[in-house]
Amino acid sequence: MMFDNLLGEFIGTMVLIVFGAGVCACNTLTKSKGQNGGWICITAAWGFAVTLGVYTATTLGAPQGDLNPAVTLGKTLLGIYSVPQFFATSIAQILGGILGAAIVWLAYLPHWAETEDKSAKLGIFCTAPAIRNYPANFLCEFIATFFLMFVIWMIFSNKVGAMPAGLGPYIVGILIWALGMSLGGPTGYAMNPARDLGPRIAHAILPIAGKGGSDWAYAWIPVLAPLAGAFAAYVVAMSSNLFIYGFGKGLVILRQALSFTSIYKFAY
Repeated sequence: MMFDNLLGEFIGTMVLIVFGAGVCACNTLTKSKGQNGGWICITAAWGFAVTLGVYTATTLGAPQGDLNPAVTLGKTLLGIYSVPQFFATSIAQILGGILGAAIVWLAYLPHWAETEDKSAKLGIFCTAPAIRNYPANFLCEFIATFFLMFVIWMIFSNKVGAMPAGLGPYIVGILIWALGMSLGGPTGYAMNPARDLGPRIAHAILPIAGKGGSDWAYAWIPVLAPLAGAFAAYVVAMSSNLFIYGFGKGLVILRQALSFTSIYKFAY
């Protein structure tokens, strides 16, 4: 079926945000037992969140387990999705992000009123730059997402060899952890429009005690920059083969190397 992946992407992204935004709440909110746990704690949990979300998505009928419109865009360019599938999948992912953020709000319900810092509360739901410089912020998110998409393709290329069943999501989780520790400092490494926009919408509509604004002036960067980064990763991956083999053969080799029933190769 054309849209049989939507439930898996919706629930998988919800799981991603429950664990990802959850660790931010645990580290940030006043009187949380995990308060001030630190950046390594946050980046590790986001890596685990991706792993768990991918398992959930695939089990529930989304064999690609993207959880991320930028990743879905990259696969659309390869022909794995149609354009209508891209938009439907992205919407399901964003809705899953809204639900996941709402669950985190409920889990920490008494702590919002205890926390005075409005920007800290917002940071649980979505990203914000350490230094607000929109061109630089866009560039950072672009670079981070480029390496997310490009390295995923390199890891799961058939030139690397077959991967044992069930291992793929762990490798992707390690990649997310590494990206957070290396490139996450300037902007909080959204790399995912659904991860940022969905929870940002939840922040705007939920009755969170003592919240401030949802920083919509910045919201376009963690949406457009990841999409641009994924597109650039596709262009570079394709161009590398074109440069070596010429247009016709290069495109065939790229598609053979990067197209697969499931990028994570663990569900079937």
